[in-house]
Amino acid sequence: MASSSFLIVALLALVSWQAIASDPSPLQDFCVADNSSRVLVNGFVCKDPKDVKAEDFFLAAKLDMPRDTKTSKVGSNVTLINVMRIPGLNTLGISLARIDYAPLGENPPHTHPRATEILTVLEGTLYVGFVTSNPDNKFLSKVLNKGDVFVFPQGLIHFQFNPNPYKPAVAIAGLSSQNPGAITIANAVFGSKPMISDDILAKAFQVDKKTVDWLQSQFWADNHN
Repeated sequence: MASSSFLIVALLALVSWQAIASDPSPLQDFCVADNSSRVLVNGFVCKDPKDVKAEDFFLAAKLDMPRDTKTSKVGSNVTLINVMRIPGLNTLGISLARIDYAPLGENPPHTHPRATEILTVLEGTLYVGFVTSNPDNKFLSKVLNKGDVFVFPQGLIHFQFNPNPYKPAVAIAGLSSQNPGAITIANAVFGSKPMISDDILAKAFQVDKKTVDWLQSQFWADNHN
């Protein structure tokens, strides 16, 4: 009886894990996104396998080439390769990004609502960190050098900063979703459309409304492309 109970619990745990996964597991070899379909599903409709080509899994992304960080107010440029760029990623639960950092540039505090991120430094040095959820809000941080790897758990606020005032930095990140999403905290809070009431934000951040109004008047640019 005890062994049967254990088996039931184990099966329920396995089913629950599959149910809460960010992306559904594929039920066939691949499900190349059919971007021409008007059918709305959670993800993308599959292209007919007979029409699938190697190009559906390929992108000449030129990730070996530096990106422009000079036009970014935060001094970074994120080049995301997701299912919108490579249709073959549909249902495979993975994507990646190249992040370029200017000297003293940062990828500001943000979250990925649908993915865990694993990042490795290709060039330079990065100061990175994330904050755990309420009530602890524990801050975990680390200085990364070339070749180092760091993980940012799904949904937690995290950042990367290049502390070198003279040299740029480059990193590559893998994300556990075909479409991880990104919510930049400052942009979402102070740059929402329409704007959140300054009464609400003033109380939330314990500042006066003039400070909130000034923050909301800034141009909150996106560093993703």
